[in-house]
Amino acid sequence: MPKKHSPRKSSLGYRPRKRAHSQNARVRSWPNLSEIIPLGFAGYKVGMTHVIVKDNRKTAPTKDKDLSFPVTVIECPPLKVIGIRGFKKASAYGLDCFAQKWVDNLAKIDKHFSRSFPLPKKSPKPVDFSNAVEIRIMVMTQPSKTSIGKKKPELFELALGGKIEDKLKIAESLLGKEIKISEFFKEGQQVDISSVTKGHGLQGPVKRHGVKIRFHKSEKTKRGPGSLGPWHGPRLWRVAFAGQTGYHQRSEYNKHILKISDDPKIINPKGGFLQYGLIKNEFILLKGSIGGARKRLIKLIHAKRPSKRITKEAPIISHINLESKQ
Repeated sequence: MPKKHSPRKSSLGYRPRKRAHSQNARVRSWPNLSEIIPLGFAGYKVGMTHVIVKDNRKTAPTKDKDLSFPVTVIECPPLKVIGIRGFKKASAYGLDCFAQKWVDNLAKIDKHFSRSFPLPKKSPKPVDFSNAVEIRIMVMTQPSKTSIGKKKPELFELALGGKIEDKLKIAESLLGKEIKISEFFKEGQQVDISSVTKGHGLQGPVKRHGVKIRFHKSEKTKRGPGSLGPWHGPRLWRVAFAGQTGYHQRSEYNKHILKISDDPKIINPKGGFLQYGLIKNEFILLKGSIGGARKRLIKLIHAKRPSKRITKEAPIISHINLESKQ
């Protein structure tokens, strides 16, 4: 029989492999767009299914033929804009928030709002954003409108496109209102994904790094690396050790939006999605898989470096599988 060759799977250079602090994934950078819109949105991962589409790539060998694609379903209930933040340049690097403006009826904005944010006791003073170099909006999710059984909302920032004057105008116009994903995203668009992956706890080097299982007569252990490094001195980072696996923050680029719809009837299987339930709000279909467990918050950002190989028009979907998936 031929010799089996299986190189190690993971990158040992990625550090630290520790648990994320929160399921509310952070976004480190935003794209520069001239369009005056919010540059991101968020939803909850429902699960996966598959669709049959008509290939609309002009130079593909399968042009105008039916293809089957795996898709991820993300439910996107409306976000509430509850605040505006003004930033100035920091002395060392980055930006510092120096001014915040909240909606007037902050205590009445949502009955579950106080679960995530301590309400201010005093009335806010007038805020001056004239010296701001960056304007962002504070939004709140509404998980109580979904089937996930969660009430506590998440709070996070969304950057805005356009010039600083335009950002302040659109932020003032959106303050206290609900925004929908269909207003700022469209089918065929590419988005970047930020999420926290599914956690697997403490795992050995075979599952964590994909090292080869050794011969059954090997010394001490089979499910471990051949060498742990030198006897004296610190352990090298090149050695695959056991440790935390999963529940890491990860980003994925250029995911293709195949469909945006506000009709849950076309996607809901009989009895609802496994471990999720029925979709009640707008949803999107993303081509391929994304990191994260069911019911986890997924952040979508306009693509920073969109691929030219992906078509700008979404293919026509002829069939959506409605069988409940494991």
